[in-house]
Amino acid sequence: MFAFFRGILVEASPLHCIIDVRGVGYKLFVPTSALAQLPAIGNEVLVYSSFVVREMSQALYGFLTAQDRDFFEILIGVTGVGPKMALGLIGHLSLRGLQQAIVAGDYIVLCKIPGVGKKTAERLVVEMRDKLKGIAPPDTSPFAIQLPKQQVVADAMSALINLGYNQATAQKALKRSMDSLPEDVDLAVLITTALKNV
Repeated sequence: MFAFFRGILVEASPLHCIIDVRGVGYKLFVPTSALAQLPAIGNEVLVYSSFVVREMSQALYGFLTAQDRDFFEILIGVTGVGPKMALGLIGHLSLRGLQQAIVAGDYIVLCKIPGVGKKTAERLVVEMRDKLKGIAPPDTSPFAIQLPKQQVVADAMSALINLGYNQATAQKALKRSMDSLPEDVDLAVLITTALKNV
């Protein structure tokens, strides 16, 4: 129904963003990994969207690339995977990493994602493996490469500032978070942990 929204970013939180498109505010739920990529509040943004209608609800989900949106729509077609879990999958692994884990049947990687247990991981592999084998892994996702630690911290700092925290608060939260996380921490995990430490 809605392919994308281009407008002014009015609000950004760990779960959603609000975009003002000619005086109408649209609330879109976004993956955690998108926070670092959003512009500062008050700037123009283009967000690709998926409109999901369920029995008791209707919601818009937003993504910074069309590939993320298309993969999200494939994921919610898997038995037992709803929009919230699909956002979690996209927010914790790059599309390339997610696709490789599914095609390879790597249950260990899939089960490390919050909310994904063994049965869900098995369903993802069984229902998606054949669909994904013929598709080339995406190279253009901003999270397809392993970012150096300094870049991850800088991106997390940017995300926290975009959420409205001042630099001193963001630095303290990131320092506390980095003390308890592994060296090769994922950006989405770092942002989520830092938000708990604010």
